[in-house]
Amino acid sequence: MSNEALGFEAFKLNRQLLEAIGEAGYAHPTAIQEKAIPLALAGHDVLGIAQTGTGKTAAYVLPILMKVKYAQGLHARALILAPTRELVMQIEEVTKQLATYTDLRVVSLYGGLGPKTQIETIQAGVDIIISTPGRFLDIYRKNMLYTKALKTMVLDEADKMMDMGFMPQIRSILEVIPVKRQNLLFSATFGTRIEKLAHEFLEFPERVEVTPQATTAETIDQVMYFVPNIKTKINLLAKLLEEEAVNRAIIFTRSRKNAEEVFHFLENRHFGEVRVIHANKGQNTRINSMEDFKGGEVRILVATDVASRGLDITMVSHVINFDIPLIYEDYVHRIGRTGRAEHEGKAISFVNPAEAYHFEKIEEIIRMKVVEKPIPKGVDVTNTPFEEKQAYERELDRLKQRDNPDYKGAFHEKKAQPKKKNIGKGEKARSKKSGNKKNRNQMKTKNQKNKGK
Repeated sequence: MSNEALGFEAFKLNRQLLEAIGEAGYAHPTAIQEKAIPLALAGHDVLGIAQTGTGKTAAYVLPILMKVKYAQGLHARALILAPTRELVMQIEEVTKQLATYTDLRVVSLYGGLGPKTQIETIQAGVDIIISTPGRFLDIYRKNMLYTKALKTMVLDEADKMMDMGFMPQIRSILEVIPVKRQNLLFSATFGTRIEKLAHEFLEFPERVEVTPQATTAETIDQVMYFVPNIKTKINLLAKLLEEEAVNRAIIFTRSRKNAEEVFHFLENRHFGEVRVIHANKGQNTRINSMEDFKGGEVRILVATDVASRGLDITMVSHVINFDIPLIYEDYVHRIGRTGRAEHEGKAISFVNPAEAYHFEKIEEIIRMKVVEKPIPKGVDVTNTPFEEKQAYERELDRLKQRDNPDYKGAFHEKKAQPKKKNIGKGEKARSKKSGNKKNRNQMKTKNQKNKGK
């Protein structure tokens, strides 16, 4: 065994796992792995607070593989729940990589594809299930999942699960799996909601926190630009892609519309191979785009937050926040796509006047001030159209009024006082004429009735 694997030997893992760890290139355990693996192997419930890119997937997968050990029977003994298809696929990849020298059967379940093939795979026998909450319940309700054999359950990216409204599904799953089990909960942030979930889900948990709440990796160089409008954002993006040493970049937008606009702009400007993924793209298209990006065939990936988690790509040189996320913790997950596996990366954020409010909140969460840089010379800073400027002002008013109900902003409208209506001569004449016409119509109707009699 090489010296590189000695750090993991301290956990007393079996030979098959140590060989897979060595081949995967894991030189030594990360901080979260050092703290979480021994606790999980000892059978404790674990609450892990760790930012993305810290190796937390292996921190719970290795103890599961050690516990399950080999294929046995037809029914799953471990369940890993994750919020998105992309993250399920990434966890599956890590699990299969670490289980290379075992005969363990790993199945991933997620939507976007018909359940038939997934059901057939389950029926052939499974040891570990990795799934989104919705697809797990769909297949369970078809009576195609036997849950009584489950001994370990993992909730990964618990904060994102709550943001996406998965709590009803999670509670439904908890009702159909054994009460006596080991629970592992991992989250990038620890707020009031996660604390409440931990009390509900975990039993006397051991808490492991390797970094302060929602901090970002030290290997990421973070900068931001104040940009007056979307047209200038496009111009700045073009300039940076021309001048920065961008080997592989992910550009995040807030909406599908902006993602498509950025994609078409880059495609027409020939900045290299570019792809776009968002919720309206088919599952196969998204998978293929991510695989091509991961393989180095695509230089730039434009994405909405559907891809901010679950992309385990070590050589992303740049993450560009074309739009600032409204869920502030997503900033951490977005920029966590770069600076992974101890490589250096750069995160660049474009901040318009309305987004400045959100970015200040993000800086509070990550507990640091992001360096502001001036817009480079040569970037065409266009005038903000009236409608766009008005939209920013309305948005700022809304945000400030949310914080302070007494705030009266630029678009505050005073309640109109009731006024007596003054009728001029022209209006009187029109009113009189209308009345005469009404009287004539009434007389006409009356005469028609008399005639009928």
